[in-house]
Amino acid sequence: MKRVLVCVMLLLAVGGCSATGESFSQTASGRLPASDVNPTPRDRVMDGGTLRWPLPEFPTQWNFNHVNGTKGAVEHVIQGVLPYLMRPDAKAVPRPVPEYLRSATLRRTKHGQTVIYRLNPKAKWSDGRPIGRADFVAQAHALSGRDTRYEVSTITGYSRIKRIQQGADAHTVKVTFDGTYADWRSLFSPLYPATAYSTPRAFNTGWLNRLPVTSGPFKIQGIDRTAKTLTVVRDPAWWGAPAKLDRIVYRAMDTSAMPGAFANDEIDLMDIGLDAGALKRVQEIPGAAIRRAGGPDWRHFTLNATSPVLSDVRVRRAVMLGIDRRTIARADLSGLGVPVQTLGNHFYVNTQDGYQDNSGDLGRYDPARARQLLDEAGWKLPPGQGKYRTKAGRTLSLRFVVPSGVPIGKREGELTRALLERVGIRVDIVPVPADDAFDRYVAPGNFDIVPFSWLGTPFPVSPMQAVFARPHGDRVQQNFSRIGTVAIDAAMDRAIAEVDPGRIHALVNRTDRLIWQQASVLPLYQRPQLVATRAGLANMGACGFFEPAYQDIGFTTPR
Repeated sequence: MKRVLVCVMLLLAVGGCSATGESFSQTASGRLPASDVNPTPRDRVMDGGTLRWPLPEFPTQWNFNHVNGTKGAVEHVIQGVLPYLMRPDAKAVPRPVPEYLRSATLRRTKHGQTVIYRLNPKAKWSDGRPIGRADFVAQAHALSGRDTRYEVSTITGYSRIKRIQQGADAHTVKVTFDGTYADWRSLFSPLYPATAYSTPRAFNTGWLNRLPVTSGPFKIQGIDRTAKTLTVVRDPAWWGAPAKLDRIVYRAMDTSAMPGAFANDEIDLMDIGLDAGALKRVQEIPGAAIRRAGGPDWRHFTLNATSPVLSDVRVRRAVMLGIDRRTIARADLSGLGVPVQTLGNHFYVNTQDGYQDNSGDLGRYDPARARQLLDEAGWKLPPGQGKYRTKAGRTLSLRFVVPSGVPIGKREGELTRALLERVGIRVDIVPVPADDAFDRYVAPGNFDIVPFSWLGTPFPVSPMQAVFARPHGDRVQQNFSRIGTVAIDAAMDRAIAEVDPGRIHALVNRTDRLIWQQASVLPLYQRPQLVATRAGLANMGACGFFEPAYQDIGFTTPR
C-alpha cells in the first residue's frame, strides 16, 4: 500500500512527476536525480491527444480532505481540475500558482501572523462564481476540528486560523493565525468551493462518486463506475494557457496488470514501484522510457496499538526488534539498481535536510532482546515443540493485512512471518481487495500490521501531525496506529510553531525520538520512484517533491 501530498495515503502511487531532465541512470554523485520527466517547453508539445493513466484503485470519495479521500488516486485527478494555490518545485520550495494566486505575503504580528493572499481576478469555479474569501472561510471552518461532524483527515494548520477577512478588494483575502505557523504555505492546496464545505453533510457526502464543481485546465466529462474509469477533458473556460491534451482517461486496475496493459499499448504510463520483474519487462518494450528519481516517500509498517496483543508496548517493541529491516529493504529493492539503506526517521527521508537516524536500539535487528521483552510481557513458549508463544491459553498471532495484487506487500508479509516466527510470533497474511484496503481494514483498525508508504511533502511536520496526534474517540484522522501521547502532541506543536530552520530540525528530531519509543510505526526505507512512460510523453514521469502543471503535460510525437 501507499501516502499522497500533504500527507496523502494510497495503495501505490502512479505516475508522479518532476522537473529535471536527468536520465534513468544515477547522477555522477551516485544518487538518484531529484526528478525525471522529460521537461519540454509548451511550444514543442503537440496540441491534442489522450493520456491513458492507470490508478491502483477507483475512489468513491473525491473530497481529498475527507478521511477516506486523502489518497494518491484522488490527488492524481484533482490536481488537474481543482485549484492549488501553491506548488512545490523540485527542491521542495512551494511557489504561488499564478493562475490562482498573484502573491502571498506573510506579516508577523505581536501575537501571531497574518497572510495576505492576492488572488488572480480571473480565477473562478465552473459554476461561474469567483474564487474568493467564502471558499477560504468554508474550508478553514470545516478543517479546523471545531465541528466533529466533519469527517476530516487532518486539522493541522487550519486549527490555528483565528479569522479570515476580506482584504483591500474582492480578490484579496487576509488570513490571521493564532500564534505562528511555519507551514502556512501548505494550506488551501487543494482549495474546494464553499458549497462543498458549507455543511458536514456536503463535506462528507457531496463528493461521493462525483466532482460537481471544478476550476482547472480540465473538467470532468464522466465517471463510469462499472468500467472504473474517469475522464477529464480540456476546459474551454480555463483562463490560463490551454491544456495541451484533449483528455486524460484514468482507469483503475490491479497493479499486477499494469505491465501487461503498458506492453499492449492500453496505458501510457505506470508506476513500476518496487517490482523488478515489471521493470525488466517494460524496459524491453519499444518506445518506452524509464524515468527514475529519488522519492520523497517512505515505506513502513504501521502497528495497530489498540489490538489486543499490540496494546502492550513491550510486544510492539519486540515486533520491531524481531524484524530485520535491512533484509526487507534488500528484498524490496532487489534488481532496481538503487542503494539499500534503512530509514531512521518518521519525518525526514535520508536525502532531506534535517535528517538524522533516531531509531536507536529499536532500529536494530535484535531477536534476543525481542524474546526477552516477550517473556517479560508474559508470552511464553510452550514446553516441548511449540513454535508460538502463548498467554492465558491464547496464541501470540498477528494479522498482516495486504492489498491483493500488490506483490511487494505479499513478499513483505512472508518475510515478516519468517522473521517473527524465530521469536515465537505467528503471522497470518490476510490479502484483501485493493479497493477495500483502507476503508474497510486500515481506517477502522481491522489489522495488526499493515505495510504502505507515506508520500512525502515539502512540509515534514504538518502533514504527519495527523499521523501521530492522539486520537480523540473514533476520530483518528490518519493515526492508524490509534495511539499517541501528550508529550508527542506538545513536541509537534512546538516544531510547527517554530520558524527558524535550524530550530525546526532540532525540534522535529526530538519529536521523532519520542515516536520511536512509542513503537507504533516502523520505518523501512526511502522509496525510489520508477515510472515507465511512452518516450514522447512530456512534462510527466518520476516526481520527487515537484508537482506538475497539468496544462503542460502532453506528447512530443503523435499518439
